[in-house]
Amino acid sequence: MRALLISALAILLGVPGASGRAQGDRGAGAPRWEVSGEIRLVQPKSGKRLKDASGAVVWLVPLDRLQAVRFDSRPRTYRMVQHHKQFQPHLLVVPLGSVVVFPNLDPWFHNVFSLYRGKRFDLGLYEAGSQKQVRFDRPGPSYIFCNIHPEMMAVVLAVDTPFYAISDRSGRWSIPGVPAGRYRLRVWHENATPAALDALGRVVEVGAGRALLSALAIPVTPHDWLSHTNLYGRKYDPTTLTPVY
Repeated sequence: MRALLISALAILLGVPGASGRAQGDRGAGAPRWEVSGEIRLVQPKSGKRLKDASGAVVWLVPLDRLQAVRFDSRPRTYRMVQHHKQFQPHLLVVPLGSVVVFPNLDPWFHNVFSLYRGKRFDLGLYEAGSQKQVRFDRPGPSYIFCNIHPEMMAVVLAVDTPFYAISDRSGRWSIPGVPAGRYRLRVWHENATPAALDALGRVVEVGAGRALLSALAIPVTPHDWLSHTNLYGRKYDPTTLTPVY
């Protein structure tokens, strides 16, 4: 009788292994759902909707402790190449702790640096055919530039979850394979203010089949990235793209 009472109490408290079903719900074979929605990019003053709503990032941060510890946190490797004086892709989303390799596929030298938010680094000059890498261990956006070619700009966004998606031109996004549980939904766009993005965060429940979330409207103002400074803090002349001394 005592053993039965202990077993029943363990099931009620959710002790791991107390019930074959409860253990399966937390395991690798547990049901997973698709979470999707729509992003709308709008002008801050008029509220007019932009035709192209691509480039918004949506991710789900787990809030359940037992659920969070089961995620695969091993670092992965991604690539952002330098080709035709461009970073490709322009936006790269990676789980926190991932390594990003920066190969130089152009026939000239490049320099890759980031001195703004997120991960700060300077890879120095390196020649055609070579590559260097950075581990992104700080959450948030890192704005990537080349000190030789000021027109080159990209973003690496490190998120503390494996569940994320990037919106397409119509604003649609979808995150497959999400286990049941509570999550904090977060969004990001390079032309939105941190305050506007923080206001869109919310807690969502996943676990009843396909979850279609309500549309999110992000106020955006196009940013002139040529206004950035070089590695030594000097502004560029917008006509010649050379540093102003």
